[in-house]
Amino acid sequence: MQTAFVLGGGGVLGAYEVGMLRALSQAGIRPDVIVGTSVGAINGAFVAADPARAAARLGEMWQGDALRQAFSENLWGRAARLARSGTHLHSIEPLRRMLDDMLPGGDFADLELPFHCVAASIERASARWFSSGPIVPAVLASCAVPGLLPPVEVDGEHYFDGGLVDSIPVGRAVALGADTVYVLHVGRIERPLTVPRRPWEVGLVAFEIARRHRFNEEMAALPGNVTVHVLPAGGDRRPPDLSQLRYRDKTKVGASIERAYEASASYLAELAGY
Repeated sequence: MQTAFVLGGGGVLGAYEVGMLRALSQAGIRPDVIVGTSVGAINGAFVAADPARAAARLGEMWQGDALRQAFSENLWGRAARLARSGTHLHSIEPLRRMLDDMLPGGDFADLELPFHCVAASIERASARWFSSGPIVPAVLASCAVPGLLPPVEVDGEHYFDGGLVDSIPVGRAVALGADTVYVLHVGRIERPLTVPRRPWEVGLVAFEIARRHRFNEEMAALPGNVTVHVLPAGGDRRPPDLSQLRYRDKTKVGASIERAYEASASYLAELAGY
């Protein structure tokens, strides 16, 4: 048997995945391979680097100053960067420095567990999976949200956020040989979609349709020997709204971690027959 953790994308909502990781760790469930997209690539890299302590380290990172400092520019700074670049609000360098400082080793080979993350190639309009070579550029490419961060160049090719091509990559985990998959997501797939009423809701709903469609297609195509556990986030069931774009707002991070932990711990206990 081979167990995979699949960590999906979703910006600041990635805090839910930290609670799920804590519940999995306490249940004694250890992965053989990690697959991540976008913020799930950041969280997943920490799991692959140090599976035993990942939940604790990520909890400190999410509730500390590291992520805030990675997006610390004020309104005028963001406006000036957008005016200069024409494409993005933030420099990617603070996030690069954070990952360089916090991840042990600089290469996929330095990780304790196999790790795969995906990014969207601009030139080829397709997915590229990273599983070898320098790890920080690969993770940055996977989480380069269009409009917020610039495209990331790797080997002469430019990449945007992996969530554009595979936001919850269950299929990749199965292709790698996993027959037991734990899906750690950011809570949005539990929220019902409704017809958009405001301009900004149109893009959010359209993206959710695309990401959920691929996830549902992959789930429907699973081989009979594969078991997938979608851990509950324990969050509210509101439809997608502007709150999921508040990537600098950490006021509810601790509560999100705890809700996901409690919901996932209850699910895993029931799964184990407790």
